[in-house]
Amino acid sequence: MLSKFRNHCFGYILLFFSSVLSAETSPNYDPSNTRSQNINLPQAISKTFTHNPALKAFSYEVKAQQGRELQAGMSASPEFNIAVEDALGSGAFKSADSAQFTLNIGWVLEGEIRQSYIDEARAGALSLSTETNIKRLDAAAETARLYLICLAQQARLINADKTWKLANETVIAVNKRVTAGKTPDAELERARAELARRNLDREKITYQLSSAIRLLAAQWGETDPEFTKVEGDIFNTPQALSFETLKNRLEQSPDFLRLMSDKRLKKTRLKLAQSQSNPEWKVNLGVRHFERTNDQALVADISIPFGERSRNSGRIRTAQENLSQTQALQDELRVRIETTLFILSQELQHSLHRVETYREKIIPRLETALSQTRRAYDLGRYSYLEWRSVQAELLNARTSLIEDSIAAHLKVIEIERLTGVSMIKPAGK
Repeated sequence: MLSKFRNHCFGYILLFFSSVLSAETSPNYDPSNTRSQNINLPQAISKTFTHNPALKAFSYEVKAQQGRELQAGMSASPEFNIAVEDALGSGAFKSADSAQFTLNIGWVLEGEIRQSYIDEARAGALSLSTETNIKRLDAAAETARLYLICLAQQARLINADKTWKLANETVIAVNKRVTAGKTPDAELERARAELARRNLDREKITYQLSSAIRLLAAQWGETDPEFTKVEGDIFNTPQALSFETLKNRLEQSPDFLRLMSDKRLKKTRLKLAQSQSNPEWKVNLGVRHFERTNDQALVADISIPFGERSRNSGRIRTAQENLSQTQALQDELRVRIETTLFILSQELQHSLHRVETYREKIIPRLETALSQTRRAYDLGRYSYLEWRSVQAELLNARTSLIEDSIAAHLKVIEIERLTGVSMIKPAGK
């Protein structure tokens, strides 16, 4: 079951980004740079699984649990006793001639308590196995998020390049009109100032991209990344599943699986507490040697605790209440996840709608308007302010398209992490 869960969840992280793994080349990357290497999401996640420092640290907890499981299967060691009686006294017992030597072995009859220890250790191992898978899923989701940030910065950089190019073309066009005496020098200075601002914006995004790449590489413990670009297209947004479809699969949520694992562990702890309430009997079996007659005889005894049958009622009560708490937490978790899922689903639908609207209706029309405004400006029909206004509208629309695409992808990652369900509709559905 755990193996199925692991493959199920990890596959979804990769499946989600299958829609954005088509490479897009940015003009800002110099092919002559010997360190200019690309990386894709499957490679990034594979590196994370293999080298992530947090996952490596947690692996020692798993190994420690293996030691606890080994210890739980070991029975209590028998006790070896030698006793001497009727010797080194006075009178007839002055020497060892009348001594009795007893050799015996004693052990505790553990009964079901030993099995309870074993069951608890195994439940703890299963719980840690579930936790390991969830931590791996968390690491994969975080890698996907950081990968998306790199992809977003690359898209912002491409947009910044287009913006700088447009600002530079504006300077050239305005300069022609100034030279021809058709436009005051002030417009040229404003155009040049805008070009300088756009150059600063491009530099800032370049630094942010470099930092994002460093953060991504840190996921697998790398402090000097060997890549400078991630592959993908931020504008390839997924066709999301409906809220009702996701709601019906909440039982696959990693948080639910963690809670169910914890519930199994608490059940075994209750059973252990109940088995510990029964008094342990101790049996001794041995041989006694009579020195005077040189005879031997079998000796045996059994120790039975008496008094209150159980002195473990407090621990039993604690274990029972802890188990009851798990059920209450399950109800609370369902409400919380379902509410969060609904909000994320609504926000995702809105982001996808905005992406479609900007892509299909707003940006194409603004590009047409900008082209027409440019011609009108060259003919002297529009002022620089009117031309600059249309430019700003187009640039804002392109920025909004990028940001809404990023928002949609981030919500998909969060929904997949929350539910353990892919947001991608299977082919033919």
